[in-house]
Amino acid sequence: MNNPIGKPLNRIDGRLKVTGKALYAAEYPVQNMTHAVVIESKIARGSIRNIDTSAAEKLPGVLGVITYQNAPKLGQNNSNQSGGNPLIKPLPVLQDNKISFYGQHIGVVVAETLEQAEYAASLVKVTYLPETPAVSFEKNLKNAYKPERLLISLEPDSGRGDINQGLQAAAIQLDENYSAPIEHHNPMEPSATTAVWEGNKLKLYDASQHVQGTQQAVADTFGIPQENVQVVARFIGGGFGCKYPVREHVILAALAAQRVKRPVKLALSREQMFTSVGCRPYSSQRIRLGATKDGKLTAVAHEILTQTNMDREFVEHVGAATNMIYNAPNVLVTHRAVPLNMVVPTIMRAPGETPGMYALESAIDELAYKLNIDQIELRIINDPPQDPHKNLPWSSRSLVESLREGAKRFGWEKRNPKPGLMRDGRYLVGYGVAAATYPTNRQAASARARILPDGNLLVQIAATDIGTGTYTILAQVAAEVLQLPWSKVAVEIGDSELPPSPGSGGSWGAASYGSAVHDACMALKDKMVSLVREDNRSALKNLKPADLEVRDGGIFAKDKSVGETFAEIISRNKLKEVSVQVESTPDEARKKYSMHSFGAHFAEVKVDPINGMVKVSRFLGAFGAGKILNQKTARSQMIGGIVWGISQALHEKTILDDRYGHFVNHNLAEYHVPVNADIPDIEIVFIEENDPYINPLGVKGVGEIGIVGAGAAVANAIYHATGKRIRDLPITPDKLI
Repeated sequence: MNNPIGKPLNRIDGRLKVTGKALYAAEYPVQNMTHAVVIESKIARGSIRNIDTSAAEKLPGVLGVITYQNAPKLGQNNSNQSGGNPLIKPLPVLQDNKISFYGQHIGVVVAETLEQAEYAASLVKVTYLPETPAVSFEKNLKNAYKPERLLISLEPDSGRGDINQGLQAAAIQLDENYSAPIEHHNPMEPSATTAVWEGNKLKLYDASQHVQGTQQAVADTFGIPQENVQVVARFIGGGFGCKYPVREHVILAALAAQRVKRPVKLALSREQMFTSVGCRPYSSQRIRLGATKDGKLTAVAHEILTQTNMDREFVEHVGAATNMIYNAPNVLVTHRAVPLNMVVPTIMRAPGETPGMYALESAIDELAYKLNIDQIELRIINDPPQDPHKNLPWSSRSLVESLREGAKRFGWEKRNPKPGLMRDGRYLVGYGVAAATYPTNRQAASARARILPDGNLLVQIAATDIGTGTYTILAQVAAEVLQLPWSKVAVEIGDSELPPSPGSGGSWGAASYGSAVHDACMALKDKMVSLVREDNRSALKNLKPADLEVRDGGIFAKDKSVGETFAEIISRNKLKEVSVQVESTPDEARKKYSMHSFGAHFAEVKVDPINGMVKVSRFLGAFGAGKILNQKTARSQMIGGIVWGISQALHEKTILDDRYGHFVNHNLAEYHVPVNADIPDIEIVFIEENDPYINPLGVKGVGEIGIVGAGAAVANAIYHATGKRIRDLPITPDKLI
């Protein structure tokens, strides 16, 4: 296969996964293993008066119980190896008796077996000095404050122009509030860590989306050199953000292993996942729009209230896309945070853009009805020629193409624009549309490319594959650059000792890892060409580089008269291998262009007017996401995002008991997620884009744009079907009856 990039190739790790040979964090066969179970707080605010561990410690098989009473001091190292990144900063645990949220980790039990550890944990008696927790969002609005920073480098307050002037100039105005609930990630694999100390060195088998970030945070927490910590995450059973920052259970596993001087496995239960690894925070969003009669926006105000932990600030950029998606001269985006006694929120698939674009795209839909302008045309009317927030040209922008191509394939012209008039038997039928956008991110990354004595290629990079197909696309990139058969390329990732790279997040994986592998393989190709041209024994010595090409596992003259395989070149030069390591960094183009992916979602729903049940009967997503490295895995990513968008609209909501601060529906029996019967066939359309500025491969990333706007398309379709506008997610039957 000469040009594997773009082909819908099967995952190279697929066989390992379906045969059970792919090892996850809790599955590594480490000798002399012990098991740890976390003890969680049963109050949301206050302090611990006493912890009685005596009954637990007397049980057979129990090796230790660690609490704040006997834990060592952590986080004393001021080297700040994390570089100030709030997602990978030191995380000292069990340092005092203070409680700031229900489910906070206040201890850990280690035993010979999991059952012994679980039983021992149940015998630990904790007495508290409880205080009245701040749990209710509505009751604590008076404490809302302007955050110090957002998740990205966007000011909490941003915009342009004069919002009041823009609203006054509008012929039509809209002023509505939208809300998105707390949601939890719930990956198939719960978070787990296996910790092994060998002298003063620590090895962690961890379900980590960012192995070197975990390495840095753990090293800083324990006050040891970064090179003394190795983090391995070969396979990850989904993450969606909750496995990106280091969390308390990772430190507890390492702490427990250090205490008992044996390997320790700590796997969170499904219930503990709700209190241990963060969540998407609740957001209340007021959106004010102003427009002329012909649909041109004069003002967009997006004022966000969200929640954060009382002691550790985390505020996502809910309004970021509002600044740049439409061509309004007057824009105001504000973020305010309400501190509560709840688990520290974290990044969750397309953080910020997911709830923010739900609200904005619902408001745009409402404005279209007020103006009596088609929803697609209103968006096209306000498509900006350049980024209105950064005042930079787009590197590429395919929103209009996505809307038009999606409408054509979906059959938008068949839609009766008036709500409540389309039927299929007894069911009300509705069509909805929403725009999608996500920034095209890229981080610095290094990769090593090695041609081995047998002529095979090994690519190494400390990237991670959270189920997205990283192994496969990196093999495709390497195979294409060096024109090697697919079977002669191996990829090694998921180990902090490999060349440094960012974690899997921000839709930058393909752009960052792929660019590094591309550049490393290009350098390796040049090195192999130099070897033959400088070798008097080579038949290719006198040929110019322009007359040579790599193909079929070697270097050949373009006229096909003569050639040598990589294996022959290495053997003749008596080399063990030929290796190149390259760092690939973003270039100056990122300062000259605004780089984003764009897309459009189209949903058809059928609503039973008797019981309010909603069925999404058709869905189509059209996206301009640069070059697609693998049609099959990219399509899967888009489908996964859309499934989450449907779930956002109809199913997901974590219920927080505002009396005691615990999550009521902390399991998959009561936290609703869609099943196969809830999801229709989903059609994915990729708009062809050739963007020469974003990175060497021209890829934009597809991990997150699929969810952005998908929920709004469903909500807008429900309004079209029923004439009922539901602005508070999820849209459950009781809200439609």
